[in-house]
Amino acid sequence: MGTQAFASVEEYLGSLDSVKAKTLRTIITFVLSEFPELKAKLAWNVPHIHWNGKYLAGLAAYKNHLTIAPWSASVMETFKPRLQGLVVFKNCFHIPVDWSMDEGLVKDFVRARLAELD
Repeated sequence: MGTQAFASVEEYLGSLDSVKAKTLRTIITFVLSEFPELKAKLAWNVPHIHWNGKYLAGLAAYKNHLTIAPWSASVMETFKPRLQGLVVFKNCFHIPVDWSMDEGLVKDFVRARLAELD
């Protein structure tokens, strides 16, 4: 049995349980409202935020956590001290499915990635 292919970010979010969908939707909506030049689209069957055709970050839901991947090991390294208490890898970090979004962290994270892409 293969993985379901999604046609849109909304379809992906609609396939999740309500808690996971709400958390990811909150992050995506916040980022797009704070940075209107960014867009959300589906890539590799999960939601991604992109700018001028370049990927800023991907988001995905798993059984017991959500993942944010900035497509940048240097951004991850810079933000490690601010990600205390979360599971952090070289290219991504996990957040709880019911994460209370840290708006300052998300804004700074997006700004850092945009600076890198500019």
